[in-house]
Amino acid sequence: MINSTSEPDMEILTTVYNYEADDAAPCESNVKQFASQFLLPLYSLVLIFGLVGNALVVLILIKYKRLKSMTDVYLLNLAISDLLFIFSLPFWAYYAVHEWDFGNAMCKILSGIYYAGFYGGMFFIIFLTLDRYLAIVHAVFALRVRTVTRGILTSVLIWAVAISASLPWAIFHSVQNEGTRWTCTAHYPLDQEAKWKQFQILMMIVLGLVIPLGIMIFCYIEIIKTLLRCRNGKKHKAVRLIFVIMIVYFIFWAPFNIVLLIYTFPDSFSLNNCENSKQLELAVQVTETIAMVHCCINPVIYAFVGKKFRKYLSIFFRKHIAVYICKPCSLLHGEKFGRVSSTDTPSMANTSIGL
Repeated sequence: MINSTSEPDMEILTTVYNYEADDAAPCESNVKQFASQFLLPLYSLVLIFGLVGNALVVLILIKYKRLKSMTDVYLLNLAISDLLFIFSLPFWAYYAVHEWDFGNAMCKILSGIYYAGFYGGMFFIIFLTLDRYLAIVHAVFALRVRTVTRGILTSVLIWAVAISASLPWAIFHSVQNEGTRWTCTAHYPLDQEAKWKQFQILMMIVLGLVIPLGIMIFCYIEIIKTLLRCRNGKKHKAVRLIFVIMIVYFIFWAPFNIVLLIYTFPDSFSLNNCENSKQLELAVQVTETIAMVHCCINPVIYAFVGKKFRKYLSIFFRKHIAVYICKPCSLLHGEKFGRVSSTDTPSMANTSIGL
């Protein structure tokens, strides 16, 4: 996710760091070897599964769910955030193995898209958690405020904040000829380079991990306390999907943020020698690669946790896929899905999270 190297052959993806000590001889790294062997096939798999999975989520939310609640609106935008991530992957995959051949404008645009997708995904997970909190802990108040219109308005605001947070990455990233290859890296004013790097990384960690974690811990403590008191089975099911999405997000992204923090401030952790620098550099790339896989995980969560999502997916498959694969299966085309239960309405009793 973040990348810049003074040594061209070591550059992977979009980093902001120098992979060699500023006051020492060049410190050789094996990150380029890792990139050439693993990144291209891994990004290709993420691209295929992430694109298909999130496109299906968008299709089902619009065609079958019809965005009937605030929750649906946030889930739609979460899928769009993942699709933004995925859109930039083919370019970063090519760049990891070759050099940057797409021009300065695309360097800035794709860097901005990458981070807008990151911030957008995190912010929408926060608001999905707050949506669950209001629906379960403040049920009467939630009936008035949890509307589709408010969901759309807050989504516009969330995207405005996410784009604003990603602007510095887009502004400072530019194409430069470094030795034998063209790179797309962050270039800061020389007299403020260290400060800008540290500021952007700290902003990403605070906005992407620290604040969301605090909000989610508070919300789920209150949610669990309320559920234990009311013992409503439907409410338990309503909170399960968002809880799983949140946990999976932190499993994939927390290691990267933690390693990134250590890599940005090695002196604070007494890890500022060449050997530790190489290990941290590789750890950044490995944890970032793991984090990127997250963009194709949410559709899998929906399929395993969301009962309605599985039903709608089955309808779509039978009506639009099976009839072309298997002629006798065309009988299934006429099969109608029963009426959606009242749990599809945006009321507190059901919270519309079954997807």
